[in-house]
Amino acid sequence: MTMRVLLLTALIAGPLAAQEAAVPTASTADAPICTDRPTKSNFACTVPKGLIQIEADGFNWLSNQIGGTRTDQLLFSNPTFKYGLSRSSDIQVNWVPFTRLRGRDAAGNVTTLSGVGDVTVRFKERLTGPDGAFQLALLPFVKLPTARPGIGNRKVEGGIAVPINYSVPGGWTVTLGPQLDVLADFDGQGHHVGFTGLINIAKQLGQFTLYNEIWTNQNFDPSGTVRQYSYDVSLAWLPSPHWQFDVGANIGLNRNTPDVVSYIGISTRF
Repeated sequence: MTMRVLLLTALIAGPLAAQEAAVPTASTADAPICTDRPTKSNFACTVPKGLIQIEADGFNWLSNQIGGTRTDQLLFSNPTFKYGLSRSSDIQVNWVPFTRLRGRDAAGNVTTLSGVGDVTVRFKERLTGPDGAFQLALLPFVKLPTARPGIGNRKVEGGIAVPINYSVPGGWTVTLGPQLDVLADFDGQGHHVGFTGLINIAKQLGQFTLYNEIWTNQNFDPSGTVRQYSYDVSLAWLPSPHWQFDVGANIGLNRNTPDVVSYIGISTRF
């Protein structure tokens, strides 16, 4: 699946390489839709006041193998609903309505678990102009434990992200995504901090945008720090200002990170 995604991006990007445009980053109603997907990065743009935006995975597959144990997780949609509260802020709710986990150990024993996921509520406040080359926002969030044990950890968690976008001539946009996380301890007895960081370089090619991203998560659990790293690649297509379709893959770069996460997605604004 990963190789197919990479080949698809290369085949589409090649013929369009001569075209130039701007990666959608504006927060005005007449600008093309600007989303917090694909890849793991967030953009500083907000949904225009009074408008509704939906961003969702149409399908998401996670695969990981450590030693002789293989784990697969399927998400059948993963929607985020957004509403523009003001000219510089929006409220967001993310919820996984159904997910399925399947594990197979070295002895061939298979276990399955399915159910709803957790709910995450986010608030984004943009601190810069709605359509400038430099964009900065604050994005606090809280996760509510609605998933059953095994799918979630049944603990309230949260944090704050700081999306930073800088658009440069030639249709390029650089995004940074520092994020401070407040996470539940593995033993369930308290909370600790974690850090998420990324750098994303996007190139607009006509109606398409190609994203390349390096991501890390540092989980400073008292029982031992867990470090994750991934390379994320995706392609988004905007056939109209209010619609976006995307496809992508996140490729794990160490044993603590899922081997591959593949997805297709759709976003709209109205």
